[in-house]
Amino acid sequence: MNLIAAGMMKHTPEQSYTVADRLEERAARQPDHPFLIYEGRTISYGEMNRQANRHAHFALSQGLRRGDVAALLMENRPEFLYLWFGLAKIGCVSALINTQISGEALRHALATTASQKLFVGAECLDRLDSTPDMLASLSTCVVADGEAKGMPASCVTLESRLIGQPDGNPDPKLREGITGQSALCLVFTSGTTGLPKAARVTQARWLGVGEGWCNFLGLGPDDGFYCVLPLYHVAALMSLLSNALAAGGRVILRRRFSASRFWRDVREHGITVAQYSGEMCRYLFNQPPTADDRNHQLRVMTGSGLSPSIWQAFQDRFGITQMIEGYGGTEINVGMMNIDNRIGSCGRIPFRDRSNARLVKYDRDTDRYIRHPDGTLIECGPGEVGEMLGMILNLPGMTGGRFDGYTDAEATEKKILRNAFQPGDAWLRTGDLFRRDEDDYYYFVDRVGDTYRWKSENVSTTEVANVLAEYPDVETVTVYGVPIPGQEGRAGMAAVVMQPGKRFDPVAFHQLAATRLPGYAIPVFVRTRANADITATFKLRKVDLQKLGYAPEPGDDVYVADPGAGRYVAATADNLTRLGIPGGNQESQPS
Repeated sequence: MNLIAAGMMKHTPEQSYTVADRLEERAARQPDHPFLIYEGRTISYGEMNRQANRHAHFALSQGLRRGDVAALLMENRPEFLYLWFGLAKIGCVSALINTQISGEALRHALATTASQKLFVGAECLDRLDSTPDMLASLSTCVVADGEAKGMPASCVTLESRLIGQPDGNPDPKLREGITGQSALCLVFTSGTTGLPKAARVTQARWLGVGEGWCNFLGLGPDDGFYCVLPLYHVAALMSLLSNALAAGGRVILRRRFSASRFWRDVREHGITVAQYSGEMCRYLFNQPPTADDRNHQLRVMTGSGLSPSIWQAFQDRFGITQMIEGYGGTEINVGMMNIDNRIGSCGRIPFRDRSNARLVKYDRDTDRYIRHPDGTLIECGPGEVGEMLGMILNLPGMTGGRFDGYTDAEATEKKILRNAFQPGDAWLRTGDLFRRDEDDYYYFVDRVGDTYRWKSENVSTTEVANVLAEYPDVETVTVYGVPIPGQEGRAGMAAVVMQPGKRFDPVAFHQLAATRLPGYAIPVFVRTRANADITATFKLRKVDLQKLGYAPEPGDDVYVADPGAGRYVAATADNLTRLGIPGGNQESQPS
C-alpha cells in the first residue's frame, strides 16, 4: 500500500509534467516496443505517438486550443487512443461519452461538457438519429473502418482530414500552463439520481494511478494488459491504460468482453494483467471447464464486484495468483483494496485514524446522518453499517484526497458535506454503505437508495443477492424492492437469469433463501428472465425492473413466496389474492 501511495505522490497538482510527456518519453525510449494489439494489428509506442501527433495537428487545424473540449463517442478502437492522446498533446480536454446513450441523455452530455467538436465512431452513428439538431451546432467527424454508411451530410470522415498532417510532436508550448491539477478528461458518473454528471479526471491523478500500481505490482515492459471494458470508463482508461503506459507494457484491446474468447486471448497474447467488473467473473466461471483452465500466464486480476459465492472457486479453478478486489470511483477521493484474499471484502484501511476515510452512522429510513448532541457525526463501530465519507484535501503538493468535482458547480456542492466533525471541514459523500470488521476490513453493503425497508427491517440488496447467487446454475441475480399497495416499505424481489439450458426450481430456490436469510430478507417475489439488464461495465441495472413491480411481462415468469408451502408459486391473480397481496390484474403465470 505504501508503494502505491509513493507512486501517486510523485505527481502533484503543481507539476507541469503531463500525459503527453509520458507518451513522448516512452516513444523515444522504446519506439519499436508493442503498445497496442488490436484485431491482428500491432501498434508500437513510436507509431502510437506518430498517430497521436497527426490527430493533434488536425485538431489544431480545426481551431481547437488549450482548454477546449472535444467529445469522443466510439467503441474501443485504436482511433479512440489516437484522439485521446492527440488532444492531450495540445492541452485539450476529452469528454468521454457512454456509447449506450442517445436522445436527451446524449444532448445533456454534450451540453454539460461544452464540447466544441464531436468525434464519433461509425458504429455509433445511429445514436445521433434522435438528436439531429445537435449536428447543426457541433462540428462532427466520423471515424470509420471503411465507408461510413448513413453518415449525415454535415459530417466529415476523419481519415480524409488526416491526409498530409505532420506526425512530429506538436510544440510543447501549446500545452503551456497545463498542470497536474488541469483536467485531462471528463468522465460521466451516474450517481444515484438525475442525469449523469461529468467528473473531472486530472493529469496528476491519471499519472499517479499508473505509477502507484506499477510500484505495487512490479509491472514492467514484459507485461501484457487485457482491456475489454469500455475506454470511456475510468476502469479501462485510468486503472488499466495508465498502468500499461507507466510500465511500458502492451495493451491487448477488444471492442467488448467475450466470455468464450477471454482465455484464448489470454493464452495467445501472454496476458499477465486483466481487469474485471461486476458480473464478468461469474460469466467466466459459468463457461464449461476445460483442460486449459490453468494454462495461461495471467497472474493478477483487479476490479470490483467479485461475488463471494464464487470467489475462492474462481481462484482455485483458474489458478490466479492475485485477485485484488478494490473500491474507488471516478470522482471518489477514498480508495482501498483487498490484497490478501479476505473473501467478500473490498479492502482494508490500515491506520484508518490517519486516513481521510470515515464510516459514519446513517439512518437509512430517514436518509439522515445520526449525530451527537452537538451536531457532529458519529463513527461506526465494527459490524455497524454506515456511509463512507472522504475528507477533502485540496492541498498544495497532494494528489490523494482531492475532490476535483464536476463541470456543474451545483452538483459539486451537493456532493460535499460540511462541518461534519468540526467547523470548516469538508467531506465527500460517496453514497456507498459499508460495514467494517474488527480487523478493519470493509465490506460493501449497498448504494444509498438501493437498500429497502420491509417488516420494519433494512434489507441490503447486495447481501441478499450474494446469498441467492449460490443457487446452482444461476447466471445473474438482481435484488431490489417493489411496493405493494396498502403495505409499508418495499417487498423484496429477485430477478433471476439461469444459465442456458438450465431451469429454475421454485422449491429449491425458496429453500436456499429460507435457510440462509432472515425472514424479512427472503424475497417476496421472483422474476425469471432470459437475459439480464446489464451496463457496459457488467453491473446489474435495476431501474426498469423496479418500474415493472410484480406485474407480468412477456417472456418473464413471476413467482410469489408461499411460506406455508415452503416454495415459490406462480404469481397468478388467485395466488396473490390467497396470499393477501393486491394484484387481481395479474395474467396467467407459470405452473
